[in-house]
Amino acid sequence: MFTPEQLQKVWMQLALQGMGANLGALQALQAANMSAGGGPTTGPPPGLFPPIPTATIPVVNPGSPTTSNLTAEQIIQTCDQLEKADDIDRLARFLYSLPPTIAQEVVSNEVVLKARALVCFHMGDFRQLYSILENHKFTQGSHQKMQYMWQEAHYREAEKQRGRPLGPVDKYRVRKKYPMPRTIWDGEQKTHCFKERTRSLLREWYLKDPYPNPSKKKELANATGLTAMQVGNWFKNRRQRDRAAAAKNK
Repeated sequence: MFTPEQLQKVWMQLALQGMGANLGALQALQAANMSAGGGPTTGPPPGLFPPIPTATIPVVNPGSPTTSNLTAEQIIQTCDQLEKADDIDRLARFLYSLPPTIAQEVVSNEVVLKARALVCFHMGDFRQLYSILENHKFTQGSHQKMQYMWQEAHYREAEKQRGRPLGPVDKYRVRKKYPMPRTIWDGEQKTHCFKERTRSLLREWYLKDPYPNPSKKKELANATGLTAMQVGNWFKNRRQRDRAAAAKNK
């Protein structure tokens, strides 16, 4: 018999990796759990995909008439809108809701692949993220965001393993150990340091507000040419450095 925690992990893996294609396996797992006394399971455990009100994109179960009636173009457009809005919860639930037959029609589409990669990144499913990035060639317009997720995921894994934040030298070593695949990189060497003008602008905004809201992050991203994720990560790292310096000076 599976515990609720074990079932939750299975739900997450099947939902992300198969986009609904593993529904049969999940149903078999649920039936086995019920026969062993685990009780009925009609959907993902509470909290895995928390309810978020939406007027335009309904939250449904796999294979429901709502998503079954969507065309491939509508699925791609929805993924693109949610990815650009950085609405990870709704994006994850939308991908999960796609029935196997429809999911297969868009499984190789770049917009859908970017959406899946983004969900995997935010859920910490880095193994699946790496698989998506390594096995599908992305166009140059998608490179910056995919590169950021590739490197940031490896940084986080290294931080977890070492039990401490990474310094510049640590991050350099991680990048050398895990070079970006050519599927998200054109081979041109790039500096991993922001330009002085960009750093100055980031510092200026940080002094005004160390905790910018999503709207301010997007505004700053547009002003610097960075992504909203890069801006958010810079602010997070700066706050960590300031706290460490303050603790050291006590």
